[in-house]
Amino acid sequence: MTADPGRGLVVGIDVGGTKVLGVETDDHGRVVRTARTATPGRTATPGEIEDALSRVLDEVADGRPVAAVGVSAAALVGPDGVVRFATHLPWREQPVHAQLEQRWQVPVALENDASCALLAEQAHGAARGVDDVVMITVGTGIGGAISIGGRLVRGRQGMAGELGHQQVVPQGLPCECGLRGCWEQYASGNALVRLVAHTRPDLTAGPDVTAAARAGDGSARQAFASVGEWLGVGTASLIAVLDPALVLVGGGVSEVGDLLLGPARVAMRRALYAGDHREVPPMVQATMGPHAGAIGAAWLATGLDRR
Repeated sequence: MTADPGRGLVVGIDVGGTKVLGVETDDHGRVVRTARTATPGRTATPGEIEDALSRVLDEVADGRPVAAVGVSAAALVGPDGVVRFATHLPWREQPVHAQLEQRWQVPVALENDASCALLAEQAHGAARGVDDVVMITVGTGIGGAISIGGRLVRGRQGMAGELGHQQVVPQGLPCECGLRGCWEQYASGNALVRLVAHTRPDLTAGPDVTAAARAGDGSARQAFASVGEWLGVGTASLIAVLDPALVLVGGGVSEVGDLLLGPARVAMRRALYAGDHREVPPMVQATMGPHAGAIGAAWLATGLDRR
């Protein structure tokens, strides 16, 4: 299908492990209307996930004709629009793109959520005008996206950008993905909670640790210093491979700002190959916030960068 966004509304939808968020944006990427619902549990069927997306779409559209929909998914999305795997969703080798186009009868753009967040930052945010960018999303785990020459790096199977699952500690901590020593086990919201577990067992989630750190709690601040150091070490490896002009850090854990990014920048420079003989790219906080995935999906659908 091809879209004519001038004939109707373009909606961006972000589907993750806990919520489905839909947005309508203006030409500057500002959100003018939202709708959300809880993501059905892990035992939900693919049809129940589609139902949740459809409810959000209907609420944002509010009876207006829809020209195109962009969907940002926390999943491995193949170039054929088949979701190969999603940790928190029941999609396994699921032809999500084709199913949604058939259900909604409009063109659909489907992309990984971190890639959509990077598109939003390049279109409207901290990476505007920058072609070579690595984006690291630090939340419960670590996601990521790469743009080289102004184009997303998707890889042959559409699976590029799974930055959190590079191994940084051989035979290290077990990861939910089934491997050991993954980067996200040392630089994520889960890592924060683990680091403060002995001194502050009441801090049971990443946002709790963030609030405590902002309030001056020493254990929480030390946890952020440790996570920041690991973030910098892993980022140095990405810079050595990709040589980007900019490193963006987004996700919920990044909202604490320099408590995380300060130690990350120090560790990044220290661990970077030939760091004294190259221009070290700035590491900056993303600016599009928690709606970034949905905003990027809407932007993608507007141009319908067909896969």
